[in-house]
Amino acid sequence: MTAATPTLFDTRRSGVLLHPTSLPGPHGCGDLGAQAHHFVDWLVTAGQSIWQVLPLNPVGPGNSPYQSVSTFAGSPLLVDLNQLAERGWLQSMPATDFERSRVDYASVAPARMAMLREAWAGFNRGANAADRGDFEEFRHAQQDWLDDYAFFMTLDERHGTPWNRWPAEFAWREKAALRRLREEAAGEVGFWCFVQWQFMRQWSRLRAYAHSRGVQMVGDAPIFVAHHSADVWANAEQYLLDHGGEPTVVAGVPPDYFSATGQRWGNPLYDWPAMQADGYAWWNRRLAHLMRCFDAVRLDHFRGFEAYWEVPADEEHAVNGKWLPGPGAAFFDALRTQLGPLALIAEDLGVITPAVTQLREACGFPGMRVLQFAFGDTSANPYLPHNYVPRTVAYTGTHDNDTTLGWWYGLGAREQEAARRYLGPQVDQAIHWAAIRALSQSVANTVVYPFQDVLGLDGNHRMNVPGRGVGCWEWRFEWWQVGETPAVELASITKAHGRCR
Repeated sequence: MTAATPTLFDTRRSGVLLHPTSLPGPHGCGDLGAQAHHFVDWLVTAGQSIWQVLPLNPVGPGNSPYQSVSTFAGSPLLVDLNQLAERGWLQSMPATDFERSRVDYASVAPARMAMLREAWAGFNRGANAADRGDFEEFRHAQQDWLDDYAFFMTLDERHGTPWNRWPAEFAWREKAALRRLREEAAGEVGFWCFVQWQFMRQWSRLRAYAHSRGVQMVGDAPIFVAHHSADVWANAEQYLLDHGGEPTVVAGVPPDYFSATGQRWGNPLYDWPAMQADGYAWWNRRLAHLMRCFDAVRLDHFRGFEAYWEVPADEEHAVNGKWLPGPGAAFFDALRTQLGPLALIAEDLGVITPAVTQLREACGFPGMRVLQFAFGDTSANPYLPHNYVPRTVAYTGTHDNDTTLGWWYGLGAREQEAARRYLGPQVDQAIHWAAIRALSQSVANTVVYPFQDVLGLDGNHRMNVPGRGVGCWEWRFEWWQVGETPAVELASITKAHGRCR
C-alpha cells in the first residue's frame, strides 16, 4: 500500500448529514432544486464545510437507497421539476397536497414520474439544438452503464421483478433481443436516459454551487447491490448465483447492537475470484463514477472487504451464517492503480477485528466513530472522544441510529450517568449540544452531525431503523422547525474549535 494522499480529512472541519429527500419542497420530497441550494447557504451560515448525503440512487424495496436498481443511476425522485418547467418542457405543475413531515412514496413517486414523462414529451417537442446535442453527448459519455440501466428499467416496467424470470432472451441478454429492444422501445429507453441526464446536470450544478461557497460533498457507496438491479443483470457472472439466476448465498451481518438475530440483507454476494480475473473492472467503473460525483465517499460495511458474513439464501435470519475472507488489500491496490488516490471513509462499525483495522490503516482510510456507542463501558472505549485519532470521521449518530435526543431518552440510568460524567451536567438541558460540542473539541479532523441532532429532534424524526421494512427513509423537515438558533450555536462551536473553513 502507498501512503495516504492529503484529502479533506486532513484539515479540521465539520459538516451535516442530510439526505436531499428530507429537504422541504412542494412536490412530496426534497430534491436538487432551490431548497438544496438554500441548504448550502444554511451550512455556510452555520460555519460548516461538509454536506454528507446517503446514496443518491433510485430507492428500492422499503424505499431504501441501499437496495437500488442501479449503483450508477440517480434517483428520479430527486430531479427538480421546477427546472424542467423553466426550460419549457413541463407545461403544467399541478397543485399538490403532499405531507410535509414525511415522504409518502406511494403517492409521491407516481406523481413525480408522471411529471418527468411529461417533461420528456416536452423535450421531444421543443428542445433546441444545443440541448439535444448535450443530451446525446451525455448518453455517449455514460454509455458504459446508462444503456444497461435504461434497458433494465424498460424491461422492468414490462415484466416486473425479478429479472431472472423475464423472458429468457432478455433475462440472459441475448444480443439480438437487446438490439430489437433498442429499436422498438427507443422512446422508453430514451426517457430513462433523459431523466439521468437531468439528474446529473442538476447535481453538477448543486455541487458547483456548494464548491463556490466552500462546501464539500460527501457521498455514500453501499458495499452490496440489489439482486433485482441493472448491475447484477448486466454482470450476472460476477455474483454467486445458480443457473437460474437466483442467489445461492446472501449478504448480512451477525447479531449486533442493532439486532439479536443479525441482519439478513438479502443482497447477492460477489464472486470475488471472477471479479479479480478482469481486474475488478466493475468496481473500477463504479468508484470512478462516484469520484466524479463527490469530493469523498463513505464506503459502507468496510469490514466486508476483509471478511464478509455469508448467509444461506434459504435462511430467514442471519444467525446461521459464517465469515469468509474478502478480497483484502490487493483489491484496494488494484483500484488505486487504476484510479489514483481514493478519498474514502471506511465505515468500520459493528464486529471489527484487528485484521479489519490493519486493512483500513494500510489503505490510509479514516474510520468512523459514533458517540452513541461510547457509554456504559470503560474509559478505553474507542468511541469516547478522548480516544480518537486525527484521521477519524466522528458522528453523534448515523442514519441507522436514533436521534441523539431519542437515544438519550432510551438510555438506562447507568449509561445516562456515564454520559453525564463525561459530557457534563448540561446533558440534562441539551444533550444534543453537549454531544456536538464533545465531538467538535476532539482531535478528529472531521466531524459530522445528523441534521436532526443539530435541531434537537426526538426519536420520531429518525431516518432508519435497521431491519424494519416499512416507515423508514421518510423524514422531512420544514424551515420553521430550524429557526435562527441552531446555525448561530453551531457556528460558535465550530469557530471555537478551529473548524471554520
